[in-house]
Amino acid sequence: MSAQIDARGQVFLPIPPRQAPADTEGPIAWAKANLFGDLRTTLATVFVGGLLLWYGPQFLYWALFSAEWRPIADACRADGVGACWGVVAEKYRLIIFGRYPFDEQWRPLVATLLMVGLLVASCSRVFWRPWLVLLWAAVLFAFFSLMYGDIFGLERVETDRWGGLPLTILLASLSIVMAFPIALVVALGRRSRLPAIRSFCTVYVELIRGVPLISVLFMASFMFPLFMPEGVTIDVLVRALAGITLFAAAYLAEVIRGGLQAVPKGQLEAAATLGLSYWQTQRKIVLPQALAMVVPGIMNSFIAIFKDTSLVSIVSLYELTGSMGLALNSDVDWRPYKIEGYLFIALIYFGFCFAMSRYSLWVEKQVNKGKAR
Repeated sequence: MSAQIDARGQVFLPIPPRQAPADTEGPIAWAKANLFGDLRTTLATVFVGGLLLWYGPQFLYWALFSAEWRPIADACRADGVGACWGVVAEKYRLIIFGRYPFDEQWRPLVATLLMVGLLVASCSRVFWRPWLVLLWAAVLFAFFSLMYGDIFGLERVETDRWGGLPLTILLASLSIVMAFPIALVVALGRRSRLPAIRSFCTVYVELIRGVPLISVLFMASFMFPLFMPEGVTIDVLVRALAGITLFAAAYLAEVIRGGLQAVPKGQLEAAATLGLSYWQTQRKIVLPQALAMVVPGIMNSFIAIFKDTSLVSIVSLYELTGSMGLALNSDVDWRPYKIEGYLFIALIYFGFCFAMSRYSLWVEKQVNKGKAR
């Protein structure tokens, strides 16, 4: 660009025009930033995209276009038939409700809707009030009244006949609710200055984390009754729930302890300077910061608890996965179509876990508003 002379006879060189800023919004900008940002990302995008283009149409043809939707086993055996979703149409009630009496399955349906509604309400800030505890007590009373019966003229149904999705939601919800306060106390205990408390919490965590959940359930269901006094029995559902709770609390305690260690020591010194007690310091300063930093880890533990409920089938409690196996193994005609059955329950698991992950992201945004710039 050539130099110019202004009215006062001074020579100046104009600044060359800059390029317009790149568009950072819209699908094209998103694709450039996330799919074609550099050479490695581009190669990965091309590789994964090629696999989807090759196998995607084949899966869609098998799952949708050539699938059999009628609950007729003979129709599924015809040549050229893809997925047999008729197994879901035929067995969905046994998969979802397990061995619960067929004519009484409206009870677990209502109980499950109440529990899911309670969980959704508990995740909403509008319901974060002291009376939420009373709401939990009322819904749990209604849940067990509907499921067990023997009250209000309802037929009695023993816990060994509970199963399917209601049992999965019950075990996951109660184990999460009970494991969190235990984990909180254990995490604080591991950082205690008292050797006895610190040693006890350490032994508990290391002992539980050193064995798989199957071993814990086996001990709770088969070994624990041997130590009970003669004539005293505890329901298998209660024993399984206790095993899952203690197992989940040990892992969750380590997640919380990581958050506690990440709080700067200066925060504790400032609290001591203000004359705050130990519990005031933990409640008002340490725990709010520690829990905010480990929200992803806490939610990851919650999701793991929800999926680990599938292991209770080893103690003859047929939750969602166990009910699916029970429904297909008991019928020779539908036994070859387990893939469709597993895809059906996988979709249910994915729906709950995806909702939990989205809620985790929302919580992260809420607790990090003070750090946003």
